[in-house]
Amino acid sequence: MSACVDDGNSSSGTEFEVFLSFRGPDTRHNFTDCLYHSLDKAGVRVFRDDEEIRKGKKIEGELLHAIESSKIYLPIFSRNYASSKWCLRELTHMLESSSKANDKVILPIFYDVNPDDVKLKTQLYLNALKKHQKKLSHDEVWQWREALTKVARIKGWDMKDKR
Repeated sequence: MSACVDDGNSSSGTEFEVFLSFRGPDTRHNFTDCLYHSLDKAGVRVFRDDEEIRKGKKIEGELLHAIESSKIYLPIFSRNYASSKWCLRELTHMLESSSKANDKVILPIFYDVNPDDVKLKTQLYLNALKKHQKKLSHDEVWQWREALTKVARIKGWDMKDKR
């Protein structure tokens, strides 16, 4: 983990203001990169996996800690977001963390997808979940379904066709 900077938030347990959850191949080098640098330039402490996780560290533990120590969650739902077990685990943990604390908020971004895709009303995310179901436990995939539909009901930003 990167060294903690004393920014006055240590008493509240927050290390990051924003946690970005995204499918790397879909958005890392375009939308997410631009968003990260804009927030960073504005002085917002942002967690992005390639910036914050040091080589040799266990990724899952670092991600869960970063989620717990963030106040704002920005899941960037893209076409292949649901194909990533990591993204879905992050989303589930964000939902759990935000339900336990009143000062945490999820602000979804729908990048090149519709909220209906994330609400599982189309085949896009449903097909990805079916593939996970073949390899993983029913309970874990069910949690992901619940997390996707709950977060998709939150008013967010629609970035479809706005590249």
